[in-house]
Amino acid sequence: MGEKVVADGFDLSDRQKYRHKLHQCLEGLGRLLKEKRFDRPKNLMGLEIELNLAGPDGLPKMMNAEVLDRIASRDFQTELGMFNLEVNIVPHRLGGRVLDQLAEELRTGLGYAHRKAAEVDAGIVMIGILPTLGRDDLVHANLSDVDRYELLNEQIVAARGEPFQLDIAGVERLTCTSESIVPESACTSVQLHLQVTPGRFADVWNAAQAVAGVQIAVGANAPFLFGQELWRESRPPLFTQATDTRPPELIAQGVRPRTWFGERWVDSAYELFEENLRYFPSLLPICDEEDPLRVLDDGGVPQLKELVLHNGTVYRWNRPVYGIADGVPHLRVENRVLPAGPTVTDVIANAAFYYGLVRALAEDPRPVWRRMAFEDAEANFDTACRYGIDAELTWPRGGRGSGTQKVPAVKLVRDELLPLAAAGLDAWGVEAADRDRYLGVIEERCRRRVNGASWQVETYHRAVEAGLGREAALAAMTRRYGELMWGGEPVHLWPVGFPGRG
Repeated sequence: MGEKVVADGFDLSDRQKYRHKLHQCLEGLGRLLKEKRFDRPKNLMGLEIELNLAGPDGLPKMMNAEVLDRIASRDFQTELGMFNLEVNIVPHRLGGRVLDQLAEELRTGLGYAHRKAAEVDAGIVMIGILPTLGRDDLVHANLSDVDRYELLNEQIVAARGEPFQLDIAGVERLTCTSESIVPESACTSVQLHLQVTPGRFADVWNAAQAVAGVQIAVGANAPFLFGQELWRESRPPLFTQATDTRPPELIAQGVRPRTWFGERWVDSAYELFEENLRYFPSLLPICDEEDPLRVLDDGGVPQLKELVLHNGTVYRWNRPVYGIADGVPHLRVENRVLPAGPTVTDVIANAAFYYGLVRALAEDPRPVWRRMAFEDAEANFDTACRYGIDAELTWPRGGRGSGTQKVPAVKLVRDELLPLAAAGLDAWGVEAADRDRYLGVIEERCRRRVNGASWQVETYHRAVEAGLGREAALAAMTRRYGELMWGGEPVHLWPVGFPGRG
């Protein structure tokens, strides 16, 4: 949804024309793949982080437009809610000291944005869901004043035809309704991009799907919403329900949600784009003037704008991306699994673990996706969202044996996956010092059984035990989170509780 979108409404012929253009785009993509027109390997990765704005009291501040005016940088953009921003880091080549370089760029950029936000009594908080958000904060009036968000909201609301039902049963249960998609804005994520060749795409995507549950287990950071303690990573159920175009009758018929894990391993990128067309009606049927097949006939490279736009309204946790750089098309896997935060060091550690692990698994002669069912990968994702660092996951047995077993996520990561991630980072050419530093953060989280979610929950309960009410305890915890976030030490080193109170 990064493209500027402007439209006054759609009629029936718009949707028919758009569907036709989508199929032309898909045919064009197929031709580009067949003709081997895609970019050669460049080992390029990219990073985006969605952020929250909060005041010194820990409460959300609905003023992203004012803050962005002060930041005045193309690296920072609006997001769905008025308390959201997004920062984009330019693509980097995986190798050398890239992890430390990314960390330094993030610290510099976020520090600058935080200082600018302070000019209007706000600050940057990097967290999966801001714990102090209330139901009155996530209403249509707090949708960012941007055409594409207003249009997307209108189309999803119209497709659903009734209020959105939020029902998340975790430690506590949250049930409420919303008249708009704005509750989705509570979900602030890290998006990791990896450019891949068509021949490597399926292996990388399958590997990313296989480890999505593991990513959540070690990286969960969103246990609260609307004052309720829910799942350790509450973003996925919230995002799914807040964008669900299906009324109960369509759910009962087995119609797929637009926020989707998927349903099978794949053999090519084309399959995912084709599924998106086959399963999901268009939300924004805006047609470009380009004739993609004519462009191809003339030897050019089509933008495939309709396909790109439609693809951006199907919220896969690992999404296929078509792009063009310097006139050459390329494919990327966009990993959308992780929550934001807690610190820059934690974000880079999560990225190092992901890029190393995916490289190693994608090149394994006995691929993990040939040894476990797709349904197990999906169940792992759900289990990790519910239980975080304490999750038990299904994983193939080691050695030459067959079958799967249940194993604690922390044991799986420490005994099997961290060595694989280290080997993967070596294959990328990442410096050993950077590799060891950032993978060491993941190892320590597992050893201490601490991640952002567990710290939030323990600190919140300390505040309640000290006599604070629910809202005051969440606000106190959020303020303490912000202090420690800017202190920079990774979350496994954060003291639980509050200075002077235990």
